Amino acid sequence: MKGSSLFYALCLAVAVGFGIAPYLVFFVAPVEPVQGFIQKIFYFHVPCAWSMFLAAFVCAFGGGVYLFRGRRWGDALSAAGAELTVVFGLLVLITGPLWAKKAWGHYWVWDVRLTTVFVLFLVFVAVLLARRYGGPANRRIAAGLALFGAADVPLVYISVKLWRTIHPETTVVRSLPAGMRLAFFVSLILFTCLFLLLLWIRVRLEQSRNRLDDVTIMVAER
Repeated sequence: MKGSSLFYALCLAVAVGFGIAPYLVFFVAPVEPVQGFIQKIFYFHVPCAWSMFLAAFVCAFGGGVYLFRGRRWGDALSAAGAELTVVFGLLVLITGPLWAKKAWGHYWVWDVRLTTVFVLFLVFVAVLLARRYGGPANRRIAAGLALFGAADVPLVYISVKLWRTIHPETTVVRSLPAGMRLAFFVSLILFTCLFLLLLWIRVRLEQSRNRLDDVTIMVAER
């Protein structure tokens, strides 16, 4: 009962958020004077990146639980996290170049921040491929790859501080004016709730698949 209440609360939060966040982004937050209207991608690009990082850590945590403790719920969590990392990573790789074209004049440059994000995305694509085509040890291989991929997340975050890069530093959020800050944090909360909702649904689906597999095996052995 408590779980159902939390699920419906997340659904409500996402529904309300999708009504409030776009209004704040497009009608309340001021237009950035240098980049113009295209800068509003920022309010979706950064929350997508945040969700991608969360998903990568969830995938690695679940993979670690399965790899070292053999818990099937860990594998279900890892499967859900891997898929969400790829989904949100794809959104990052779409919104980022659209913004970069206006800001830098090119859709893509091999900047260290962009490169490490792309590597992170590819690693979790590899996690999904390993789960599907890795043979009898597919889940263990995928779990190991997930742990390796999650180690790239801190590198992505600190890359703008360790190397010279044209990508904005993480301190840009703290320097936002009040109107922009409100729109940003509402959007961040929205995408966090969306991530949690999708994670919940995907884990439950994976657990249902595992139970179905158990029943199928049980019937086949009779």
